[in-house]
Amino acid sequence: MLAALGMTVAEERVYREVIAAHRVATDELAARLAVTPGELAPILDNLVDKSLISRAGGDFLPAPPDVALGPLLVHGQAALEQARAAVGQLAEQYRNDVRRRDSIQLVEVVTGAEAIRQQALRLQRGAREEMLWFCRKSPIAMASSENEEEFLALARGVRYQVVYEADMLDEPEALSGLAEGIRAGEEARTISSVPVRLAIADREVALCPLGDETGEPTAALVQGTSLLTALIALFENYWNRAAPVRIDESTDGPLTADQLRLLSLLVGGVSDKSIATQMRVSQRTVQRRVQDLMQRANVRNRMQLSWQVGKLGWLDQPSGSR
Repeated sequence: MLAALGMTVAEERVYREVIAAHRVATDELAARLAVTPGELAPILDNLVDKSLISRAGGDFLPAPPDVALGPLLVHGQAALEQARAAVGQLAEQYRNDVRRRDSIQLVEVVTGAEAIRQQALRLQRGAREEMLWFCRKSPIAMASSENEEEFLALARGVRYQVVYEADMLDEPEALSGLAEGIRAGEEARTISSVPVRLAIADREVALCPLGDETGEPTAALVQGTSLLTALIALFENYWNRAAPVRIDESTDGPLTADQLRLLSLLVGGVSDKSIATQMRVSQRTVQRRVQDLMQRANVRNRMQLSWQVGKLGWLDQPSGSR
């Protein structure tokens, strides 16, 4: 069943048995498979070389199947759909077995930028209804502009709510990438800072990068715990406080589309320079337009303008709402 991923029948048989046993010695595994340890040894070596299993003393442990096999899957190729289903089945078997043995594994640690990237892609592929995101400056695994999976999910009706840290939007091309997402249906908001990087799929599982203090980035995969509930509450708190981003929207309200776009970026903490780049005007023009809006709102500074915008409800309609 996993031949499409380059595994032989013998390797798949051994790999499945290691997953079923969770931790097993060579002699015990040979007895389970009715082969000699000598016949089994080269197959185990191949699985270790492919990072599908690992040695722990004299025993063998399986790697999480979706992490180990995920990079080998080419998304969208019909020939691999049967293998994808098998990987999901093995992953569920692995996690169920681990949880029975150790309830702490309701929080799984993912190590390495590529493994974190694959988990983020997997969450989006499996999302049925919604994705919640915190996006910060200097991503550790995948830049927003590289996340093509978002557009596929949006196309099949998955709702995306994304809170961007204001400093992130000062990075080159960040605002153009944000605009592309909004035009595809993303609901985007900005705020001065967010506490963590975070992705939550269907309010059932969260991926929360923990940093790279040990030299290699790690992330927590959280599901079925009060910690997940806390992460969802944290997202909702910041979402409600963040400013909606407006890009190229028609409006029947008191402001033009350009004024709404400028205000949404300004209230979100984006710099004048980045706003000017996004709107393709000079910084002086941005400053002049801000002054015009301050006069219209009858305020004397930008802080008062931000407060008055909320009071007047100029940005109440969420961007990208459907």
